[in-house]
Amino acid sequence: MKGIKTILGALAVASLFVFSSSAFAQENGNRDENGKVVRGAYETNKFWDNWFIGVGAGINEFMAKDAKVKWIGGIAIDANFGKWITPDLGLRLGWKGLNNSFDQSDVVAGGTSAWNQNFVHADVLWNMSNTFGGYKETRIWDIEPYVQFGVLLNNPAGKNAVDLEYGGGIGFLNDFRLGKHVDLFLDLSTIIARRSAFDAIHGQGDFARFAFLPSATFGIIINFGKSGFDRHTSVTPVVVPVPFTVDEYNALKARVEELEQENAALRDEIEALKNQKPDTVYVGNTGAIESPGYAFFDIGSATLSDREKIHLDFFVDNVANNLPEDKGIVVTGSADKATGSAKRNQQLAEQRAEAVKKYLVKKGVAEDKIETVVLGGIDGAVEARRVTVETK
Repeated sequence: MKGIKTILGALAVASLFVFSSSAFAQENGNRDENGKVVRGAYETNKFWDNWFIGVGAGINEFMAKDAKVKWIGGIAIDANFGKWITPDLGLRLGWKGLNNSFDQSDVVAGGTSAWNQNFVHADVLWNMSNTFGGYKETRIWDIEPYVQFGVLLNNPAGKNAVDLEYGGGIGFLNDFRLGKHVDLFLDLSTIIARRSAFDAIHGQGDFARFAFLPSATFGIIINFGKSGFDRHTSVTPVVVPVPFTVDEYNALKARVEELEQENAALRDEIEALKNQKPDTVYVGNTGAIESPGYAFFDIGSATLSDREKIHLDFFVDNVANNLPEDKGIVVTGSADKATGSAKRNQQLAEQRAEAVKKYLVKKGVAEDKIETVVLGGIDGAVEARRVTVETK
């Protein structure tokens, strides 16, 4: 068909010219505050997302050096389906049907005949517009070159035999957006196959090794599934690891509640200490104690503070050192029943009584005169966190 070369060439040049001069002008709204093109990263493209089918029709021509017949050209039909894997990369499978007429009167008698080709192919598409201009779903025109590989079936009219030949090709797909799910396309492509596949027409001879079948088709593309790509948000969510098992979490939660109870009890104890009158010790001529002495402890502690050591020093100097031979000392330890387990409170009360006993011995009180009593957990925030020291 005369003029197809001119048509294909003009369309290709026009596409390149428009791409270089105005394709990027469609990028309004696809740039950041500095004017830089915004690209991915994009969210994962699920299996059913961004599928498409396309059908179209147009013209084609046979081209080969030194062909002995005069090709008139004919009709080309396209049918394809595929998927965009990323905004830049797509895959598709397709069928192209070609019907060529040729005049073989210069070779044999018979005039004009027909020759059909069916090209079943797989294509890899590259969206140049998205690569260089950044992805934009509302872009009016995307330019998508591709390469293809497949099988070419040649069926001369009037013959039962079908010649099979492997072939490849290149193409230039122009995709014009009409809406979210509908596009128009103009596909400029060339199939490349070995020339020997067409020798049934022009006979054997010293001809070029390859033949070319250029075509131009125009049609419609239907997009189905989720159409388009979503960018990841620019704000990365903070993921806080939780290094606890369920049992560890429950134990930690119980401990927090226990500490909250101890804290509340400590506040009550502080308030009670503020309002407490000083202990009064009456020492008669015989050294008898009319009121016991006390040593207070912090929550969960069995360690004597400097303040309580001073209290015990007073008790030793004014009471213990003046005891008659038949008198002894009773040290009674306790803990707060409202906090901690019974086992822990028993242990804590014993440790507190032992701490006071050791201090009295250190200050010169005979160990055999000291008896320890352990009450464990008892009621009362003030009474529970002290050791009572009294004569017996």
